[in-house]
Amino acid sequence: MKRFFALLAFLLLTLTTASTSRAASRPGNDDTILVKLPNQSTMTLYVKDKAQLRQMRQYKLDSLIVLLDAYITQAEAAGKNSKAEQVTLEFYPAKEQPGKQVPEQIRITVRNQGAGSKTKSADHVDVTLGRVFGVTVDESTDGGNDHVSVRVGSSPTSDSIHNAQRKARQEERANRAVHSNFNIDLGLNTLVNRETPAGGQDFDLRPIGSRYLSLNWHYDIRVGKKGSPLHLLTGPELAFNNYMLDKNLQFVEAGSRTVVATDANNPDRELQKSKLAVSSINLPLMAVLDFKNKKGRDAFRIGAGGFMGYRLGSHTKIKYEDNGNTKKDKDRGSYNLADFQYGLQGTIGIRRIDLFAKYHLNETFKNNRGPQAQTLSFGVSLLQ
Repeated sequence: MKRFFALLAFLLLTLTTASTSRAASRPGNDDTILVKLPNQSTMTLYVKDKAQLRQMRQYKLDSLIVLLDAYITQAEAAGKNSKAEQVTLEFYPAKEQPGKQVPEQIRITVRNQGAGSKTKSADHVDVTLGRVFGVTVDESTDGGNDHVSVRVGSSPTSDSIHNAQRKARQEERANRAVHSNFNIDLGLNTLVNRETPAGGQDFDLRPIGSRYLSLNWHYDIRVGKKGSPLHLLTGPELAFNNYMLDKNLQFVEAGSRTVVATDANNPDRELQKSKLAVSSINLPLMAVLDFKNKKGRDAFRIGAGGFMGYRLGSHTKIKYEDNGNTKKDKDRGSYNLADFQYGLQGTIGIRRIDLFAKYHLNETFKNNRGPQAQTLSFGVSLLQ
């Protein structure tokens, strides 16, 4: 293996001066550089671009070779004492020598091909420095030439390890008893059990214009041991309810009451849009049964529970044309809306698609101070 270090030292010096004899294209948009060394050995360098090649300059060559010498010696000793054909060891020099220009991770794989191997090479060593630089050397035992392959960029081995680590992190998060998530509810509003107060007109809401939007920061709490389908769902929700009227009707305050009527001062004005917008903060509490498939992915969910909330603000908005100009009037006020709200809600989902429904048990407006009705919201949840 001492021949390897002599070869590697010359190889690194050759790379630093970028001495190449031939460049060719390689599948996957990599460049292949073949370098013939004076001692009749050859090395192959695979790079994505010049920037990857320059990344090796951050290492001091003499210190790097000494470091590799010590680590490869340990790996070879472990390989000789192991019955396995392949032994892989990982070292973390950046932690052992803080502040020095050394790789964060060095992974060394030693394979003893043995006497029964069909190749002339008896020993194979694969060295990967972090995810940037890798060296592979086949040392011959019959006096033949050594072959060195150098990889700049992530190798398949390092990619596999990275993917495995990422998968482990995902599994660890999925197995936690409590985890948080963010999702968005998009849907429509309607008013049910509606009664028209005296002095107001009967009305209908525009279905498409009466939209519901909720930004949800939820905490998913597993009840029971790992794998239990029972969960509790809670967390703050910022909700926006829009009630859009049809025809030329609008929400107006008449004394101490809110009614739906036309503007007495402008009875002939054509309204392009007329709505009441309400923002609130809610806190739900739902029991959810979350079933997974054999691969541990979402399969089917169903949940039910309640919520309570508080109105943050409200305003009306009308849009119309006046002498050929489009105008928008917005008036803020409480409009006798109920400040506190509470109700029932449920959800049902398959895979990554969830449908929700939210029914307010309280009246949307204060008692006898506005249209008597309850809000029903429904739609789809966009999971994140």
